[in-house]
Amino acid sequence: MNIELLYIDDCPSWQEAGNRVNDALAAAGLDDTEITYRVLRTADHAAAVNFAGSPTILLDGKDLFPSNPRTSDLACRVYATPSGLAGMPTTEQLVEALVSRE
Repeated sequence: MNIELLYIDDCPSWQEAGNRVNDALAAAGLDDTEITYRVLRTADHAAAVNFAGSPTILLDGKDLFPSNPRTSDLACRVYATPSGLAGMPTTEQLVEALVSRE
């Protein structure tokens, strides 16, 4: 299993999103899985990968939350969570997404 977190420097939620992914991996019994972080600095970099805004969390190259279209815009991403829109999914949403794709 390959987890990659794509982000831009201007979007502050990527670090907490990484923490939540780590927590979700541990909760799902996958805590030996390493997360790769990749900063995207240009629209060309964003266009070359499966980027849907910062942070985008990829599992084996596929968006873990594929509701947003792919973009080359260097912009923050918004996720639908049980408590409303947020800059990252909840840990529980991450656990559910990881377990459903195992």
